[in-house]
Amino acid sequence: MTTPFESRPNPIPHRIHTLSRREMLLRGGAGFGALGLSYLLGGPSASASADSPSLLPDASAWKRPDGGAKSVIFLFMEGGPSQIDTFDPKPEVNRFAGQSLPSSIKRVILPMGEMESPLLASQRKWSRRGECGMWVSDWLPHIGDCADDLVVVRSCISDGLNHVNGVCQMNTGSIRGGRPSLGSWVTYGLGTENENLPSYVVLQDNERATVAGGPRNWGAGFMPAVYQGTKLASGEEPIPDLLPPDGIDDARQRRKLALLDQYNRRHSLDRPDQSELDARIASYELAFRMQAEAPEAVDIDAESEETKHLYGLDREETAKFGRNCLLARRLVERGVRFIQLYHGAGSKWDAHTSIEKNHTENCRSMDYPVAGLIKDLKRRGLLDSTLVVWGGEFGRTPMSEKGDGRDHNPYGFTMFMAGAGLQGGRVIGETDDFGLHAIEDRIHVHDLHATILHLMGLDPDRLVFLHKGRPERATLNEGVVADRVVLG
Repeated sequence: MTTPFESRPNPIPHRIHTLSRREMLLRGGAGFGALGLSYLLGGPSASASADSPSLLPDASAWKRPDGGAKSVIFLFMEGGPSQIDTFDPKPEVNRFAGQSLPSSIKRVILPMGEMESPLLASQRKWSRRGECGMWVSDWLPHIGDCADDLVVVRSCISDGLNHVNGVCQMNTGSIRGGRPSLGSWVTYGLGTENENLPSYVVLQDNERATVAGGPRNWGAGFMPAVYQGTKLASGEEPIPDLLPPDGIDDARQRRKLALLDQYNRRHSLDRPDQSELDARIASYELAFRMQAEAPEAVDIDAESEETKHLYGLDREETAKFGRNCLLARRLVERGVRFIQLYHGAGSKWDAHTSIEKNHTENCRSMDYPVAGLIKDLKRRGLLDSTLVVWGGEFGRTPMSEKGDGRDHNPYGFTMFMAGAGLQGGRVIGETDDFGLHAIEDRIHVHDLHATILHLMGLDPDRLVFLHKGRPERATLNEGVVADRVVLG
């Protein structure tokens, strides 16, 4: 004689599975991950109905009432561009070139050999650009055309002394891996505007190189994995293998996806605390929806020849990064929330030697497309709703290394922002006479992240994710909004 429970069909054939109290609690709690996924995909909560409120976090708790920008395009110059050769002219460096750094400036802990290295003169020619009269070097003639739209911050500081921890901190706030990236925080806080495209996209200009620290820079850390960035390929086919083979119609594709979903969910029963499985299920669903919209979104050929020229697609040295910049604009138009473009992937801006050759090549391939992006966003009415951020993980020292290069400098470097309603044509902060230390309006990476979140319409103090009972924030409870950047 069978019990009522034994007479019921088992959901997993040939297997009887009993739950301990701990498993029951784990599985019940894991179900709340679907609520976050539902929010991310822009759909209704599975637990919500017309008569019952959603159990999703109340996003109004961390959204500013006055709104903010809709998207971020983060132009990451990986390896560390030299601030004193781009946006922060230092005549004293050239005046004392060949001599040691004055003792009054030697306040930073560096190996003695580096501190005693002679100052390396900058070969740049500087000019005032735009109506604002902003100083920009001859390495950036086209970005200089956009000076009246830029907010240049000369007083950024960070804690990362090498590329791996520097890039990690600029992306996640911490020099150690394991925390959510800034894009994950933005996606978590705002959700998506287009459920048929990833809300957080990463592009790099060199697929054969690895960004220092790898995928952890766009990972979700302790958040559910659905908030991690989606890396697209550069080149002619950003999303390989997206379209189904000939002869596979939507109905058959849906049946295949349903069967795969069944297998994945069965596999996840014994792994209720692994959000990566939920993310994998969601990625297959997203890929199916992307088959309808993504091919058009990444079809650069649909653009006019004039627009392609604006981004430098007709020039060998600018075509690769120009394509990524143009793709970023197309994704912004279609509601993608956070787009990160790596230029010089594999620390190509790292100029310990031959900085003239290194930065000349990097600036030549980056300057024209970045200017084209800003100009194109502006003429299409997208700049006010898009925050453009430019910079690397740190800057470079005024002292020479190996005779003709510069070392890492996290103690005072330059980044710029444009768009998001910011009043352009301004320079914020100051470094010392030699460009080594930030001495006025110091803006730490945490402050930078707080400012970006604020400009996106989020309150960085209230944007909280509970991890193991601890309220976690993107700024590690340290960052404050840089009022001078925001208010003008």
